[in-house]
Amino acid sequence: MTIKIEEKIEKKSIGIIGFGHLGQFLKVELGKSQQFVLKKIWNRNEDAEEGVLGLDELNAENLEGLDLVIEIGSPTALANRQTLKEIQHSLKQHNNRSVFIPSGALWGAKDIQKMADLGTLKSLTVIMMKPPTAFRLPALSSDSLPELGALHKLCEESRATNQPKVLYDGPVRQICQLAPDNVNAMACAAIAAHNLGFDNTRVKLVVDPMLHNWHIIECEIGGENGFRTRTRREFAAQHGGVISGENTLLAFLSSIKETLYKPPGFNIC
Repeated sequence: MTIKIEEKIEKKSIGIIGFGHLGQFLKVELGKSQQFVLKKIWNRNEDAEEGVLGLDELNAENLEGLDLVIEIGSPTALANRQTLKEIQHSLKQHNNRSVFIPSGALWGAKDIQKMADLGTLKSLTVIMMKPPTAFRLPALSSDSLPELGALHKLCEESRATNQPKVLYDGPVRQICQLAPDNVNAMACAAIAAHNLGFDNTRVKLVVDPMLHNWHIIECEIGGENGFRTRTRREFAAQHGGVISGENTLLAFLSSIKETLYKPPGFNIC
């Protein structure tokens, strides 16, 4: 005789901050999940029909009972030294809590983190190539940094000549401040490569009109005793190359599922 014992799996309660393209995708996909249940959504604009609360209702009462809160933001925020320091300090005070950074479009993030953990990661360069339509640069104003003006100029030159241009080549930290909407993968790389960090992880940002709606991300990793490896990821974005493609959206969903198996502390997933 065979006795089947059904184990009841308790779903993890989730809240989402942000209800744009990615937030809406996650709402649909999490609604199908056997592991999670979406309890709360907050957004800049309240939407009663969608059950979306305003940001002014992001408070202790509404956070009560949630196992995981997903902020649809950018890891470039962690390029701010004070922000990163405060998060790290909070994790030390509450050592049963976790912060998860989704790898998104960055291929091999966990391998980079393993090398950083062992101290064998000696260099990391991330090269990102996009068409001009995919770059969302902050609007210029009277108090804009000259470097931002230079980025706008190079993008316009690339459009006019139909030729690729190198927009930036340097440490991750500065480009996170200048163009935060374009360099999520670079910020994730700097977090994974924690022994190098935002100041010693190098970025090369290239605009190329011939790519149309394609994005290309290359990583060049250097280790001890001449070890080197290189990855290249090519993917098509949606709506003229501005919105992340399906593969990147699915990578975020996979990262959420991976949080179930990660220890307390700072995690790439």
